[in-house]
This record gives sequence, C-alpha cells and structure tokens, in this order.
Amino acid sequence: MFDFFVLTGYNRIMITQERLTILTEGAKYDVSCSSSGSGRKNAGGLGNGYAAGCCHSFTPDGRCVSLLKILLSNDCIYDCKYCPNRVSRDVPRATATPEEICELTIDFYKRNYIEGLFLSSAVFVNPDYTMERLLLVVKKLRLEYGFHGYIHLKGIPRAAAELNREAAKYADRMSYNVELPSEQSLKLLAPQKSKSSLLLPMKDLNVGRTAFLEDKRKGLIKGHFLPAGQTTQMIVGASPEPDGHILRLTQALYRAMNLKRVYYSSYVPVVHDKLLPDVGAGQLREHRLYQADWLLRFYGFSVEEIVESENNLDLEVDPKCAWALRNPQLFPVEINRAPLEMLLRVPGIGGKNARKIIIARRHAVLRFHDLVKMRVALKRARHFITCNGEFLGAKNESAVRKSLVDAETGENAVQLDLFAALSTPQNAFIARDGQF
Repeated sequence: MFDFFVLTGYNRIMITQERLTILTEGAKYDVSCSSSGSGRKNAGGLGNGYAAGCCHSFTPDGRCVSLLKILLSNDCIYDCKYCPNRVSRDVPRATATPEEICELTIDFYKRNYIEGLFLSSAVFVNPDYTMERLLLVVKKLRLEYGFHGYIHLKGIPRAAAELNREAAKYADRMSYNVELPSEQSLKLLAPQKSKSSLLLPMKDLNVGRTAFLEDKRKGLIKGHFLPAGQTTQMIVGASPEPDGHILRLTQALYRAMNLKRVYYSSYVPVVHDKLLPDVGAGQLREHRLYQADWLLRFYGFSVEEIVESENNLDLEVDPKCAWALRNPQLFPVEINRAPLEMLLRVPGIGGKNARKIIIARRHAVLRFHDLVKMRVALKRARHFITCNGEFLGAKNESAVRKSLVDAETGENAVQLDLFAALSTPQNAFIARDGQF
C-alpha cells in the first residue's frame, strides 16, 4: 500500500492512498466549484485566492489552475436516495482528520499540484459536529499554516448558524446545494433535508455578507466575509420537475440570495433505487439549462420569456434562438439602429459584439462584411437582422429552424481554406469587391 507522508516540524501525518481515493472519489459528483471571482489578495503567506479559484480550468496566460477536491468524510448518516455515499449503501468508508486535510493541502500546494481547496463532507455524527470539523480545517489553514489560496467550503444543512458565519470569515466561497428543485422531491428522495434547512443558511450568509460589506465600507470592520460569494447546485433528471420549474427556482435564488452561480448536474444513475429513473437526464439538457442561466444573468431575459413553467427547453436549438423563433414579430432588427437591449437578444450576437456594434456604427454604416470582421456568428444572426436594409436570412420559419439546427450540429458544414472562402460565390457573408 502506497502512503502519502507529509513532514511538518516533528510530526509526520500519514493518509493512505486507499482513504485518499475514497475521499476524492466521493467529492467528484459536486460540480459547484468552477470559477471563484474572489477579491481577497494575499496578505503574506502561501497561495493567492485572488488570481486562482478554478477547478481544472485555464488562466489567460495558459496556466492550468486546479483545486484539491476532497471530502472530510464519506461516512454519512443521511439516506439521500441519489447519493453514492448514503448510509444504506454498502461502500468503503473513510474519514480524515483536520490535520491530514491541512497537511495534504499544503504539501500538494508546495508541489505545485493545486492552487486551492474544495472541501466538502458527508454528515457524520451530526451536522454541528461535521461543521465544526470543517471549520477547524479552514481556520488551521488560514491561521496556523498561513495559507491564502482559494478555499471553497461546502456548508452543512442544519448546522448552527454561528458555525456557518464563522466559516464565512475564512472561506472564499461557501455553497449549500439545493439538490432537488421542489419540496416534494426532497421529502421523497432526501428525507433528512428540507427546503428550509437548505435556504435558511443561504439567506443568513447573504444577510451577514451584506452587513459586513456595509460595515467595511464605513471603516468599522476589517477582514473578509465570503469574498467570492455563494453558489448552489441542482440535480437535473433525478426528479420529474421540468426545466421551467428549475429555472424559476434559479431566478428566485439569484434575486433573493445574490448567488454567484447556480450549477446544474445531469443525473447519472450511479446508485439504483426504485424511486430513481434508470437513465440519466443527458448532457444536452444540462447544457441548455446553462445557456438559459446565462440569458438570465447577462442578457436581461426572464424565465417567463425563455420557457413556460411546465415545459422543458427546446433541445434542437439554444434558448435564445428558440425565443427568437417564438417572436417573429420582433425581427428582423436593423443593426444600425437597434438599441443595445435588442441587439443582446439577437441569436449569434453576444455582449461584447453588441457593444462593438454600438461603438462602430457611430462612425460608419455597418454592413454584413463589417459583422464578419467582428466575428459575429452570422450563421444564426443573419436570419434576424438587416444591415442597411439588406437581409440575407431564410424566408420562412421552417427554413430558419433548419438552418439554426444545422449551424449547431455542424450538419452540412464544410471546412474551407482561406482561398476557397474568398473565391466561393455561395458564401453569403463575403462582401462586395472581394473584401470581408
């Protein structure tokens, strides 16, 4: 058996590969840990939570930034039907000590394996005991080990509020996973959890963070309180709620809890139970939910515009295209006159390009070749815009839908070299006089 040994002073901490494998495997199903957005800088010590905070992602200069993603324990007293660590499931169990987690984090950081920590845990003994152990880890890392790297801590439902608030002073981000989008599904599949046990700590931390920021603005207090905010996660497909219901809850959480992100995890039948479906929800449905979530956060859409409450999202085309197809009376819009709010709703035009268009049209009348230079996705946008009165889109809804589906799936797409592109008359996006 290979062991991880870490030397610290006169003590030697040992965690076996078997226990490490169990604890890291148990954490892999939680997806709510990608980007941080932390504003906390290093005040002296190891690590920097400001520049890092991404799990298996890349910084603009090409560096891979990763987190140690691990459970403190997988020995759970709860019996959530969808969970691979539920108490009624016969699986190997392991629990690490706070010292082992701290030493492992510091050792991996010094070896340049990681730049931060994502720490969660099954509920063992009771919620307060589990949260106390998690709090001990983050306090030790900050105060004893001088670790200033990014820390994402999973809160424990039903733990005392004072423990959660204390942890918020040391973690960059905390999250309480909603898991299932309705009280009815929670009662059926996660009987030890409830809507209030998940939402109340989120609300408490939001209130605490707002008060902290106000006091800090007035110069009454120093330190940090969740500089990267809160996130949550919902499992998609383990329960029967449609996408409309899921997105309504998402919208409410953004508005009421000021969440940074809501993550969607497509249900995978890791465990088998008569109350659970035998097949997963599929990655495409998860992808559509993320696209709709983006429209909610950055494009000014409401859930009511994106999907009806009892319906699922259109899987053939993305949510913005689906909305545009349902509202043909609003299109085409003239690129040279449309306000920013309308440009943001045109399929194929993102936030950056919408602002580029607003600036560029102050100096010249824009045509399609100008949009090509801006790298606007004209395979989508051409059906919904005119440029100085010129329209290059399809003439009817069925043709538009087919073109949008082809653009997304790559059907009939041909990879052209530069010279072929310049000499192909069928290319509707090559401007007159041979210029883009």
